[in-house]
Amino acid sequence: MESLSNRKKVLEQKPMSFGERIYLPSILTGLAITFKHIFKKRETIFYPEQERPVSENWRGLHSLKRDEQGRERCTACGLCALACPAEAITMTAAERKKGEENLYREEKYAAVYEINMLRCIFCGLCEEACPKEAIYLDGPFLEADYVRKDFIFGKDKLVEAPLKS
Repeated sequence: MESLSNRKKVLEQKPMSFGERIYLPSILTGLAITFKHIFKKRETIFYPEQERPVSENWRGLHSLKRDEQGRERCTACGLCALACPAEAITMTAAERKKGEENLYREEKYAAVYEINMLRCIFCGLCEEACPKEAIYLDGPFLEADYVRKDFIFGKDKLVEAPLKS
């Protein structure tokens, strides 16, 4: 097929020297790079024994907070679920019964609160949307697992331990 401009491009190939034909300069350059990297400090972190330093604004796993009296702060308003772009948060609201005043802060509470960690993108929008400051992304690293259902965190994994007086 001819070019549209009808101009021909003439390519000239100069013959390779003997050193270029045996690839000696390329081999020596590659070995020099290898030896330079051998004596550098290793970037590998052996995770269970060593922990990587994290920045101040690092977002870890979710945790549902308690107030000063040890009651759950979450009132099941659903704003965190609405703000979540990945739709990872689901909850079911329930009414507080008589005698449960020491467990829940408001009349309504989250009977079921689940976060699918496989869908979560750790954006922090749930944290910003919560009017009661009930959810924070301040937990540890997400542990590896082989079963998908183990990545759906319920209240048993999310609610922080009650304060001991």
